[in-house]
Amino acid sequence: MSTVRSRLSARTSAVPASGIRRFFDVMATMPDVISLGVGEPDFGTPEVVVRAGIRSLEAGRTHYTSNLGTIELRRAISEHLERRYGVTYDPATEIVVTVGASEAVAATMRALVDPGDEVLLHEPSYVAYAPDIVFAGGTVVHVPTRASDGFALDPAEIEARVTPRTKVLFMGYPCNPTGAVLSPDVLESVADIARRHDLLVVSDEIYDRLVYGGHRHVPIATLPDMHGRTVTIGGFSKAYAMTGWRIGYVCAPRDLMVGIVKVHQYEIMCAPTVAQDAALVALGDAEPDVERMLAEYDRRRRMFVAGLDRIGLPTPDPRGAFYAFPDISVTGLSSEEFGERLLFEEHVAVVPGNSFGPSGAGHVRACYATSYEQLEEALVRIERFVSKVAAETPHG
Repeated sequence: MSTVRSRLSARTSAVPASGIRRFFDVMATMPDVISLGVGEPDFGTPEVVVRAGIRSLEAGRTHYTSNLGTIELRRAISEHLERRYGVTYDPATEIVVTVGASEAVAATMRALVDPGDEVLLHEPSYVAYAPDIVFAGGTVVHVPTRASDGFALDPAEIEARVTPRTKVLFMGYPCNPTGAVLSPDVLESVADIARRHDLLVVSDEIYDRLVYGGHRHVPIATLPDMHGRTVTIGGFSKAYAMTGWRIGYVCAPRDLMVGIVKVHQYEIMCAPTVAQDAALVALGDAEPDVERMLAEYDRRRRMFVAGLDRIGLPTPDPRGAFYAFPDISVTGLSSEEFGERLLFEEHVAVVPGNSFGPSGAGHVRACYATSYEQLEEALVRIERFVSKVAAETPHG
């Protein structure tokens, strides 16, 4: 009799379950847990956005929209990107509204990648990127980054991995899980590689609004000769605290968008109408809320990273997103051991760094999108745990 595994596709069987969700599921069964595990804002959706969603429902806006999304939202996204970054997309043909950035990534990979195509992917990186490449039939070629230089992307590491089968360079910056951002010099070097080797670039910029310390986010599509070879992915989940609304978007040149829309329309039809109406108001009226949340994330970031450093867990300065990625090797524990013991012994949930790729070994991801007071208490518990582990270590 066939086993369950043999009845699944090889691609599905080859993809591991999410390391993030495993810890989240355990945490849900325990009392008094401080969760630094799941990357979700602790703020509620801005009131002005919630009210827009309610008005949408009350007006009977419960039917399908265009596959591409409402033209009003697409125009607003186009105007937003041009105003902030000077990059232009035709709302009629170069923008599609998706069910979150997650669907945007999956649809883009399926539209661009054929079996045997190689996709360069930096790591550590978000856990869904590699599976989406595999599900599309592509081959993941990992580009390592190093803790010693703050997990900055090294163009030489990209160049060394380009082969005749390389089709796509996939980037997610600001980076989940490390908080790393791309400097202008690195961005230009990456663009040069893409131009010289005729690569497509897929850039997930979901955290574009969450940057700190004077860093200014620059979409790679704005660089010379990059607009026509770049797919830019964005969304509303992080900056606007709209994770449950499931609303994102893809911007791409027309010839690529034809394929992306094809995947999107057969899989999804369209993004939820009420969420699109709410997102339209978010772009127009929620900027004060974004600035307020950003300032609070920065306050938490500075306190939390300083606390981890003080405890003896060196943490690269996270200039983007809302994650810290401390080095826990001083404890002598693996990332998995550290995460499990911290959860069970001190009721603090973090995610093992190796869940995000081999370069994450010896680190854990801690999300600081929780209250300042909870972060302070988490530091107390982490310090107690690190001291306990140190006391267990024999000295000779």
